[in-house]
Amino acid sequence: MILAIDTGNTHIVMGCISESGEISEIIRMETNQSKTAHEYAADMLQIFSLVGVDPGRIQGAVISSVVPPVTITLRNAVRMITGLDALILGAGVKTGLDIAIDDPGTIAPDFVANAVAAKEYYKHPCIIVDLGTATTVTVVDARGRYIGGAIMPGVDISMSALTSETSLLPNIEIEVPAKTIASNTIDSMKSGIIYGSAGALDGVIDRFKEVLGGQATVVATGSLAQTICPHCRHEITIEEDLMMKGLFLIWKKNQIRRRK
Repeated sequence: MILAIDTGNTHIVMGCISESGEISEIIRMETNQSKTAHEYAADMLQIFSLVGVDPGRIQGAVISSVVPPVTITLRNAVRMITGLDALILGAGVKTGLDIAIDDPGTIAPDFVANAVAAKEYYKHPCIIVDLGTATTVTVVDARGRYIGGAIMPGVDISMSALTSETSLLPNIEIEVPAKTIASNTIDSMKSGIIYGSAGALDGVIDRFKEVLGGQATVVATGSLAQTICPHCRHEITIEEDLMMKGLFLIWKKNQIRRRK
């Protein structure tokens, strides 16, 4: 079993993946820069126990992280509970992806993992939407190259800014309103955040498709993909495990490289 870890600004997502690529368990925990490796190791062991994952079955681990202070902490935690050194996605790691941007060294590892999976499993050109703490829209072109994208404030960030900067608007759940044209404050906020986010994505996708010649596959992932993407005008395939699949492919490529 391979342990794939995606460390985001808000959550850490861990996937337990068989040697054949089958994902058997997805585990989520809070990203906390103050925690030590021992604390993360204890949390992971407790969660593994709850879901019935035997750490002794873990034969390899790979980490993608956009939170540098947590990266090595997590690697040390993985070593404590498995005795293994996790592969950290970054410079020098074989991905099989041609990164055609101004400075390839600046690309975030989550962009790489998503693009690797999209290139492998979806027809390209492919537009990849990731709705996490930030909302990102990135592109693998017809030649299978990662060529860049756009970054927007995430849905949660937008809602937080709205409620923190307006005295009379409360914190609410991000969910579909009872009516599109809302007739009360709460539903008005829900309508704004759901349809506003969907409309923003549609606008970016429209412009990207124009550049790509009019046609592109669109795939979405991230914690809010199921909430926002069904309300977009474009046909979007929701792939919750895109990141995990990408990390697994990258881990496999680097095992082959090591054996050579």
